[in-house]
Order: sequence, then C-alpha cells, then structure tokens
Amino acid sequence: MPGSPSKEKGSSILRALQILEIVANATQPMTPTEINRTLKLPKPSIHRLCSQLEEEGFLQPRLDGRGLLPGLKLNKLAIAILSNNDFLRTQRHIILQRLSDTLGETCNISIPNGGEMVYFDRVETHWPLRVQLQINDRVPLHCTASGKLFLSELSSIQRSRLLAKIPLNSYTPNTLTSAAALKPELSKISKQGVGLDNEEFFQGMIAVSVPIRDKEGRMYAALAMHAPTARLSIEQALESVPDMHKAAAELSALMEDDMADFQIEPSESEQP
Repeated sequence: MPGSPSKEKGSSILRALQILEIVANATQPMTPTEINRTLKLPKPSIHRLCSQLEEEGFLQPRLDGRGLLPGLKLNKLAIAILSNNDFLRTQRHIILQRLSDTLGETCNISIPNGGEMVYFDRVETHWPLRVQLQINDRVPLHCTASGKLFLSELSSIQRSRLLAKIPLNSYTPNTLTSAAALKPELSKISKQGVGLDNEEFFQGMIAVSVPIRDKEGRMYAALAMHAPTARLSIEQALESVPDMHKAAAELSALMEDDMADFQIEPSESEQP
C-alpha cells in the first residue's frame, strides 16, 4: 500500500522512543523481555529494536550482560534537554543564584555521566579565592562531594563494578584511592544523605552536596557548594545543608514540571 513504509517507519521510531523511556525510568537494568511486558511487541521486533539502540549507543548492556542501561548518547541527550531549555535554565539559575547569595559561596549542579560528574550549571561567589571550574567540566566520582554522594546511592554491586572500572587517582593527601577505603565513607554519606569533600580533590578546598531527586525518589543530579578552608571549615559548611535541601526541593519540583512535557504516550493505533 502507498504510504505504508512511512507509517511503519514512524511506528518503529515511536517504539524505539518507548523503549528508551522504559529503560530510563527503570530502577534496574531491563532485559528486552522485561521491556516487552509493557509494549507487547513480537519477540523478534523487540530484540531487533533493542539491538539497534545498543549499536547506536542509546542503550548499553550491564557489565555481566544481563539487562540494558541508558547508554552514553541517551545520557548526553538528557543533559542537553536539561541544559538547553530556556525557561528551565533561567528558573534553575535563579534558584542557584539565590542559594549562592544566601551562603556566600559558589554553588553548582552536576549530573553523573559514566565515571564522572558533569557540571551543567554554576554560580560563582564574589570572593576572589575560589575554584575555577566551568559548565561542562568533568570531575571524578571518588573524591568530590557530588560524586561520592552519587556512589553512595548505588547498590553495593553497582558500586563495586563502577569503582573497578574508573581510575581512583590521588589528588591530595586526603584522597581515598581504593574501594575498601571508600566503603565506610560512602556508608556514612548514605545514612546522612549529604556528600562531603574534605580537601580530597583540591587541597585547601571543601565541599558539601545534597541530592536532587525525581518523583520516584531517585537521585538524578547533585546540588553542591564549595569554599576554601581559609574561609570556611567543613563543620561550618554543614550548617548550610538545610538551605541546600530547600533549594534542592525547588529544583526537583521545577525539573519534574518541565520534564512532564516530554512523556511518550502510545498513539491510539499502538494501544494494546
């Protein structure tokens, strides 16, 4: 029939987007069979689509091969959406600026991506003594407040696999450079819900971070403040946590309202 190839192409695109949405919203890796419990596609179709998305880098297999996770391209797409929406960027920056003004220190938002945290918004303090990091800069997980907070949110298996893959380089005398050394620190962070960097990335600089969560309670970004020890001790920095939690809640609500516009719903012809 004339036009049917175009219709089939559109259908495949929609199904691929639905697969990405299911994997992105899952709390654990998903196999094609598990994904298909929602989509109810022919078995060859779901495996073909998942394979294509994996080949293109939108999905990636778990290390043991059991299940699919968001791939590098899907992570980059998510960061681009969060970073480039004009309304969202403006409102997010207002919240961040207000927090920085309240605390009198540099504040930033970062997102986990692979084995690093990526900065995607930042407000600098007016003080001349500060760390010069820019939007899109990448920082390690094991020695930054936001990175350690992210690690503390992972299951012990996920954390062990990730730490085995990334370099645990030493940056200062305080840097923890082994999974064994990080374990009690991450356990403490998990209980308190606050990430700490006690001169572990830059000597003479400390940082505190709190999670920004989605409506399911999952951390998808971190809100942090940092300062030189000449101006602020780690104990004094911790006094900022209530204000940071308030700002994180505002950011969560802002992101949730904005991202609701991107939900993918089946068309009537795709409904089971």
